[in-house]
Amino acid sequence: MDGDRGLRSDGTIAREGALDRVTAPFAPVVGAARARIAATFGARLHSAYLYGSIPRGTAVPGISDLDLQLVLHDEPTEADRADAAAAGAALDRAFPQIDGVGTLLTGVRVLLSDVERHDGGFFVACLCTPLLGDDLAERLPRYRPTSLLARETNGDLALALPRWRAAAAAATTDTDRRALNRRVGRRLVRTGFTLVMPRWGGWTSDLDESAELFGRYYPGRAGQMRTAAALGRTPSADPAALAPLVGDLGPWLAATYASVHGEKAPRPAALRAV
Repeated sequence: MDGDRGLRSDGTIAREGALDRVTAPFAPVVGAARARIAATFGARLHSAYLYGSIPRGTAVPGISDLDLQLVLHDEPTEADRADAAAAGAALDRAFPQIDGVGTLLTGVRVLLSDVERHDGGFFVACLCTPLLGDDLAERLPRYRPTSLLARETNGDLALALPRWRAAAAAATTDTDRRALNRRVGRRLVRTGFTLVMPRWGGWTSDLDESAELFGRYYPGRAGQMRTAAALGRTPSADPAALAPLVGDLGPWLAATYASVHGEKAPRPAALRAV
């Protein structure tokens, strides 16, 4: 499993995913996404990227979602966000092989800023696959699995916990609950993995592998992290599934993370991850 640990020969984190890894069921989804994004945003768009299981070649038809990162020349407006939501909804309706579309919308200036260098910049350079436009990775550094990278990617879990609790209380449909459970499960696993990433010395985005690696260092929490990985991969609509993760694992993980790596540099509210 460890293999090259997701690193280049120089020890920096290799970019994961590629368009030639997209499997046949998802090829028409990617083609339609490219066309719809171009038609929707036109000259406003700097570049567009895929991320997640589809460009890694591990997506499962009917279960996996389509994840997009859109980068605009200017800071996104509410109209831009509405356009992105409408485009995502249209793709979701058109293709039964995807279960939802998640779209991140960001301006070029933010992604190239110092404060985002080891968060949004890392995300684009290493976790995103170019789909349209000029690749911003050419303007970003190479990254190593350091404590700095851990802190700046996931050192703000404590801020997410009350938002998750509020979202769980407000969820009224199974669709809402599944989306929230998937988001929370994935975020907890990513945070658990990056907690141990510098000690392991590599990178992975695979949920099961991330949970297994976390469990090597924190065996007492391994079962909870496996549950989070399962929820992130195939989310349940059961509201009870979330309670032990948000009520117990989450607070422990946030406190442990802060003690090991410190807290993420403050961001404007619009840039905080959920």
